[in-house]
Amino acid sequence: MSNNNNSLYPQLKMAGLQENTTTNGMERGDNGHPQEEIPLQRLTSEEQRAAETAERQKVYELFKKYDTNNDDRLNLKELKVMIKGGLCRQMSRGLSHHLIHMNDRNGDRHLDFEEFYELTQNNKWLISSVMNEYCRLLVPLPNREIGDQIDGAYERQMTFCPPPLTMVIFSLIEVIFFLIDVIYFKDDPNNTKKVGENTNGPAAKLFIYNPYRRYEAWRFVTYMFVHVGIMHLFMNLLIQILLGVALELVHHWWRITLIYLAGVLAGSMGTSLTSPTIYLAGASGGVYALITAHIATIILNWKEMEFAIIQLCVFLIFCLTDLGTSIYRHMTDQNDQVGYVAHLCGALAGLLVGIGVLRNLKEQKWERILWWVAILVFFALLSAGILIHIFDPSHFPRQDYFPRNTSWESIRSNKL
Repeated sequence: MSNNNNSLYPQLKMAGLQENTTTNGMERGDNGHPQEEIPLQRLTSEEQRAAETAERQKVYELFKKYDTNNDDRLNLKELKVMIKGGLCRQMSRGLSHHLIHMNDRNGDRHLDFEEFYELTQNNKWLISSVMNEYCRLLVPLPNREIGDQIDGAYERQMTFCPPPLTMVIFSLIEVIFFLIDVIYFKDDPNNTKKVGENTNGPAAKLFIYNPYRRYEAWRFVTYMFVHVGIMHLFMNLLIQILLGVALELVHHWWRITLIYLAGVLAGSMGTSLTSPTIYLAGASGGVYALITAHIATIILNWKEMEFAIIQLCVFLIFCLTDLGTSIYRHMTDQNDQVGYVAHLCGALAGLLVGIGVLRNLKEQKWERILWWVAILVFFALLSAGILIHIFDPSHFPRQDYFPRNTSWESIRSNKL
């Protein structure tokens, strides 16, 4: 063996031997007898094979642990469970997709054992004790950057197909009817009210809740299309779009429509029962229904949502603050025209109907009981309100079967 190969094949020499010239791959000692070179590679090959076998066994045990359907392949869901099993709670949604894409040699969107073994050798963090450190360094926290991807079973249900346009459509209709009345009074010299505050326009007279025309049953719902003033309209539109779109991404349009309309109907029904002579305008009954619908979905999907406790606290703080402010205004301002009963009834309807119709990603036994309680309570209250309106006409003002102008002083607007 030439000296040029000594760097590739190190030699193990016996103690006391001196270095001599090399002949035909043999080394001579002090007695002149040739000594055979013993490559370390030959000594370590068996150890390497043993180490690799032990490594493969360890990886195989991990592979079988998460191969829940025993098909000798890991799918996307199983891989994500394995990664999150290492306490990588903030794992990006695209991470598992990326790992499978990189190592799926046969393109079947699964990892067999050989593909998985190669993945673990290239990504030691998968089976390493430093999993948490990897996650902290490489996986962005939710909402830290614009490009971050969300995680959580609830959030993964969000979809833009179909696009969440329900509350946008309702808002456009409300804007159109508002503009109709604004244009109607644009050149009226007798109109002394601010823009949008005159409730004698064609849209307002047709849709407002008029206690003297309760026989026109559509008014119990269509009053949501009438707003008194620009700020009244703007605040309702802003909040209902923000809250409604967030719900619609997960629960789809028809559920949000039911909740919104239930809040509007409950608002007018409650106001009619408690203040029979009050006119009503605005969509805040539906807006408050959307607020408490968020509380309903947090209750139903507590374990599936990211930061559920924080979200619940935010909505509860808002509701309690608004309730306290409303009570204060009602007691201190005699000219206060806000329909607080409509807010309260709309919020109650949103909570009850939300529990009844919103998606429950993982139903528990107690949630099924809660579902029945919510449905029964809502229909009991709604039925009682309808029956009182039908069979106790003395509780309400006498009906006016001829058109009459509405007065600003008698109108309660559903302002936030």
